[in-house]
This record gives sequence, structure tokens and C-alpha cells, in this order.
Amino acid sequence: HNEVCAQKSKAQVNALIVNDLDKEIPEEILNQLAVEDAIAEEFCNLSLNALAGTESQGCLKLRAIVNKKVVLLLIDSGSSYSFINSTFVDTVGLSTAAAPVQQVQVANGQILLSDKIVSNLSWWCQGYTLQTDMRVLDIGAYDAILGYDWLQQHSPMICDWVARTLEFHHNNELVTLKGVSTASDSIAFISGAQVSKWMSGNDALALLDLSAGIQSEQLQTSTPPPVLKLLDHYKDIFENPTTLPPPRPYRYSPLHKTEIERQVTELLQAGLITHSSSPFASPVPLVQKKDGSFRMCVDYRKLNALTIKNRFPMPVIEEILEELGQAKYFTKLDMKSGYHQVRMASQDEYKTAFKTHHGHYQFKVMPFGLTNAPATFQCIMNEVLSPFLRKFVLVFLDDILIYSKSLEDHLKHLSLVLDKLKEHQFYLKHSKCSFGQTSMEYLGHVISEEGVAIDPQKTAAMVNWPRPTSMTELRAFLGLTGYYRRFVQHYGHLAKPLTQILWLKQFAWSDTAEKAFINLKQAMVQTPVLALPNFYLPFTIETDACDTGIGAVLMQNGRPVAYLSKAFGPSHSKYSIYEKEFLALIMAVDKWKQYLHYPEFIIRTDHKSLAYLMEQNLHSELQRKAMSRLMGLKFKILYNKGKDNVAADALSRVNHLMLLQAVSTVQPACIQKVLNSYTTDPKAQIMLTQLALANPNETGYSLDQGLIKYKGKIWLGNNSAIQTKVISAFHSTPIGGHSGINTTYYKVKNLFAWKGMKTQVEEFIKQCSVCQQAKHSLHHSFGLLQPLPIPSAAWHDISMDFIKGLPKSEGYNCILVVVDRLTKFAHFIDIKHPYIA
Repeated sequence: HNEVCAQKSKAQVNALIVNDLDKEIPEEILNQLAVEDAIAEEFCNLSLNALAGTESQGCLKLRAIVNKKVVLLLIDSGSSYSFINSTFVDTVGLSTAAAPVQQVQVANGQILLSDKIVSNLSWWCQGYTLQTDMRVLDIGAYDAILGYDWLQQHSPMICDWVARTLEFHHNNELVTLKGVSTASDSIAFISGAQVSKWMSGNDALALLDLSAGIQSEQLQTSTPPPVLKLLDHYKDIFENPTTLPPPRPYRYSPLHKTEIERQVTELLQAGLITHSSSPFASPVPLVQKKDGSFRMCVDYRKLNALTIKNRFPMPVIEEILEELGQAKYFTKLDMKSGYHQVRMASQDEYKTAFKTHHGHYQFKVMPFGLTNAPATFQCIMNEVLSPFLRKFVLVFLDDILIYSKSLEDHLKHLSLVLDKLKEHQFYLKHSKCSFGQTSMEYLGHVISEEGVAIDPQKTAAMVNWPRPTSMTELRAFLGLTGYYRRFVQHYGHLAKPLTQILWLKQFAWSDTAEKAFINLKQAMVQTPVLALPNFYLPFTIETDACDTGIGAVLMQNGRPVAYLSKAFGPSHSKYSIYEKEFLALIMAVDKWKQYLHYPEFIIRTDHKSLAYLMEQNLHSELQRKAMSRLMGLKFKILYNKGKDNVAADALSRVNHLMLLQAVSTVQPACIQKVLNSYTTDPKAQIMLTQLALANPNETGYSLDQGLIKYKGKIWLGNNSAIQTKVISAFHSTPIGGHSGINTTYYKVKNLFAWKGMKTQVEEFIKQCSVCQQAKHSLHHSFGLLQPLPIPSAAWHDISMDFIKGLPKSEGYNCILVVVDRLTKFAHFIDIKHPYIA
């Protein structure tokens, strides 16, 4: 830290001596300590959340008496349990009992273990006697910590941080405890000789080096003193930059600037945003709507990368539409800026801050662009309309659909929903609502009493789609058409030439692709109206199979509800015709099982032997496995002649039908544990913030879906518990096979990264009980003892060794032990690891 010293031109050294409190108090002073006169003395601030720290104004401490010994207690709401110092337990001789091992993680990532407990510890403080269960732990400077369990035990509690007092009721009595006051540090000038003398002793020294900063002669002599004082406050602005510049706001055209200013002004006047001084500042792009107007969005990608995802399930559109069977009247309600009708938590408003070309603002309501906004809004709407869901109301985000069988019921249902929205102060946009219609557009489909069809606007968009010129444009076209694939027979066959282009390294359009592109457009125009399922009427499944694949149709009252077609893989192609027909039946039942639980359904097949399936003996493994899927279902299998089984037969005999597979992603459970560990790892928090600004950074770290990676490998930080689990998974499991140190190390190294990995792997394997029992020793036989000669004089012959693996204390984590072999006199020197000569 640089300061200007007007009196001295040379550097000066200041020292602050911190003395320990004498724990041994004479008997005659004990009564005096019971009085409220608190003695202001200096203590190091230490809790389970900070292994080493300085004094804090928000720290509340009490002085109590246990077994005639003075105890210094720290009240720490950040501690899960109450703890007592193991050194104090041994000194006083308190009785302990064994307890389940509890792991405790402190700020530097170190894991401490607590396996003992002092039950009902009685302690006296300011005229009151209290009892507390405390776990035994090495907690450093404090004798005991009163954690969250103690605060919860005496809740409700009034805490005055200014007066440093606690008030709560105990045994029907109001207890008032006053904390120990903190004295200010005293600093005095000392000589170099005193510093040298103190360094040879056991005192702890804190050194502050004052060096010259901005010299007065470097500034203009005419500069007024107040200006000099102001410049000194902002002297860091005049230094050379050492980091990359922060991301700047997006550049806008004059038209966009005017639009942003207008929308920001409206949001300010509506009270939805406010001026901000937040450290967060996301940029703002403009997105054009269908009507030509602009929506101001905020680019929250950096913030979303740091956000723990909300796993609230979103509705499946296909399942939503299945609820509309027998409905004749429909009403669609659209929320007016639905997200803006949800308040942000006051403590999180600063995270939503955004920057424009002329200001810095933050939202007071939930903005668009947050990764958890859809799940949050869906959860709120489900909660508000929960009494009506799946009875006559469906909700997908801010789109509310009311459906009824008659107009009279529809009026009642609409009134109930509007009352509920009015009760919770939700507002609708009238121009985007549709009331009491027999046919309407909903979620890209047209719904009516007849069934569900593709929205004509979507069909027009597909028909007018220009020829793709890149992989991205082709994927967009296939994504739109694939959304409606259940309406199209032979969709896989029609789209196969286009999907094959996606397998190429470079985009290449051909005549075959052009023909498939046109045929697929025509097929999307000729899609039928699929019937909405009525779950109180029986369903019929028609199945068929051929050499290349299977086809099936789900029908009700003679109308199709859904289509299914799949191609056989190499293994299924080798099946007999009976097995293929049987497989078609099983795959169709698996696909539509949610429709078939009640009542009894009918299966129609053109393979006559399957009509007697329930009377046949199960000879093959396929039959035994597949029949288990039919257990619990009520069905009849009827024989259909091939000429009558037209739909299923056509679906199964499409030439070169593409094999369609649902792609899912499996995320190991340990990955979620790694993500959760970042919330308690200070270093990980710092790196997440840095990577949000620059990803990847110059040191090789990057951010990938919330995971910190070092050169492509998952970085585990300082979480020793997860590190141990990873090593155990690669060594102690059947996959690991208790392999050696190098083999295990390279297995772990290929996927993960953290500091000291090889040492940790080596120590883990050396302590593996299975390896110790099952593997033979590889070291050479021990030789005979060779005693050293007796030294002739003191300090002529010494032995040295290191004590490592110690918790850090003032930056030191290792002790060099030097012992004279003749006198056995020893020196213990604290050093830092890694150490150099």
C-alpha cells in the first residue's frame, strides 16, 4: 500500500504486537468477571467460515465460565453446529462421548473431522446458566463457537449489533447478554534494533512498508491542495492498466438508440427498473417482433453461466393437447408482459443490471433472458391455477387455455379463472386473447372439436422456406418440419436425403436433396387433422412389419390419432417374420402405453399366428422379455387380412426408411456435486466471475455449461471430499480394479484437474486397505542397522527433517526440525511450502 509521507522521505517500518489472553484466572477474580464490565482485549477473528482472519465490526463475542475457567465464545450464524476447541477440552478435562464423524470445511478448502461431542455443557455468563451440546473440533483462537443450532434453539431472538446485545427467553425468563467490546489497534514507531530483537523471540509481528507514491514535485506547483487530495484518491486511474478492458455496451444505430431510450424511459416511469450501481452490467440487444416493433432484450449469457439451474419440469406440448378430447369451446388468455408481473427478490435485483449507451439500470421485476425465468413463471402459474389444471385449464408459460364441452360450462370456467387472476393481480393483454371460440390457434397447432391440425401460418412458412445454403439453415428447416412429424406419413423416408447432408463435413446441395426438399414441403401441406384422444373410449392399434421396418397407427372411432414408423437395425433385420411382427406389436404398445391403461384396447395385425399369442408357449428370449411389457394391460389381438391393413402396411414398407432415434444426454451425479461445491469454494467463485468476463482466460481456464475446466479437464478446486471420491471411483471400484499409482493417476488426470493430484493419489493408494492386504511388497529387503558414530562436540553433527501437511498459520504450513545429535537440543523453524534453499 503506497502513502505519501510529508515528514519523512525514507521508508519506515511499523509493528503491531498481539498478545495472547492468559486463560488462568485466579479464584478471587472470578466473581469480578461475572459482572458486566467487559475487558477490551485483542483476539484473532476465527470461525468455521474463516480459518484465519482479522477483527470485524459485525463480530459478536461473549465471555463465559466453564469449570472455573474463562471461555471466549464466538456467535456465528454461518456455522451449522456449535463447536468447542479440542485444546480447551483437554485443558479443562471435560468428558466427551463418541459421535458420528462429521466433516467440516473451512474457507481455505481444508476438511476437518469431528468425532466427539460434549453433551449438555453447562456454562455461566452474566448471571445466567445455559446448557449446550457442542462438537469437539480444533478451531484455533476461540474456545467455543455458538452456531446456528444454538441460535435456533433460543429463537426468537433480538440482536442489536450496535449495542452488541442478545435478548431471548430461557426457562420463562428474559435473558440479555452483552458482547465483548473491541478495542482499536495501537500503532507506534519503533527502531530497527527493536524489530531485530522481537524477531528473535516468539512474538507475532505484522509489518507495514510505507513507500513514496505520487511525489509533490511531480505535480504542478499551481495545483490547489483540494485538487491534489482528490487526485490522490483516484491515483489508480493514472496507473498503467494490468488487465483486459471490461466488455463495452453494444454499438447501436441512431434508430436503435432512440428506441432504447424510449423503452428505458417507459420502464423507469412504470417503476419496473431503477438506476443502478451494480458490479453486474449485461449488454442490451434489440429484437424485432412480427409487427415490426422492437423488443429490448438483455444479453444475460454471462450471468446465466454462473446461475444454478431451476429443474422445475416444463409441460410437453403433445401431452397438453391430449387433454382436449371432447372439448368444443376454447378461450386463450395471454398475459400482458407476464415476466414483468413477477417481482425480483430485493437482494438479487443488482444481478439483473444492464447497460445502454447512456445509462446503467437494474430490474425490479423478472426480465426476459434469465435462464430460470421460464421455470419460475411456469411454477407460479401452476400454483395460481392449480385447482383447475387438467379439469378445464392448461398452462404453458403465459399462454392459458380454457376448454369446455358446452357454452354454459365455458362461461363458468372463464369466470373462475378470471377471478383467480384478479385475486393474484395478474393482468391480461386483451388484443392477444381469444374468447369462446370453437376453433383457434394454440402453441403452433389449430385445435377444434374435430381434432388438432398444423397451424396454416406454420405451413405457409414451411412452403415459402428458401432453399438452404448452409448447415444452419438446413437444421432450422428440419427442426420446424420435424416438430410436426407425427402428422406426416413416411416423414423419415422423405427427409432422409436432407439429413444425410448433415453427416457431411461441408454443406453440399444435390438434385436428390432438391427433390426431397420439394416433396417434404408438399407433404407438410397435405397433413391430416388428427383426432384428439378420448380416454374413456377404446383405442385400436394396427401394426405391420416387413424386412426393412415396422409401421403402426393409433386409431379411435376409425380416425387416426398418431402415426409411428421405424426402420430395423442390423440385429433386428435378422429376425424371422414372426419375430418382426411381434416386435412391431411391442414397439407400438410401448410408444402409446399412456393411452392404453383403460379401458380395453384392440390390436389388429395381418400375421395370423399373433392372434393366438396369449395361448402360445413362450419359447424365445424375445417373447419372454416382450410379454412382461404387456402384463397389466387389457387387450385383444384380432387378425386383419393384409389388404385391410393398409395404413400400417404402408408405413412399414417405406423404402430406405431412416432409423429415428431419440437422443438423450446422461449427466453423472458427480458433475452436479462439483457444480454445488463451487458455491462454498471462494476460489471457484472468483474464477467464475473472471470467466464470466473472459472465457477462456489466458491461463487455460474456461467455463463450459457451468463447469470450470482447465485445458478441457474438469477443475475440482479445493474440495478434498470430491477429490477423494473421484480417486476412489478410479481405484476402488470394479472399473478401477485397485490399479497402481501411475495407472490410477493417469486415469484421473485424463478427465480432471486440481493442484497436488499425484500426491493425493499416491497417499490414497498407500492407505488402501485392500491393496495392503492383497498385494505383495515391492521394496527391497531391509538391510542391517548401521549406527552412526557419536559426535565429538555439540552441533558438529545434526539431523534435519520436515513436518508437512499442517494447516496454514500466518502463511506458514511446514516446520523444519533441526536436532543436535549429541545434546538432542532442537530448533523448530516455520517455513512455507514449497520451500527453496
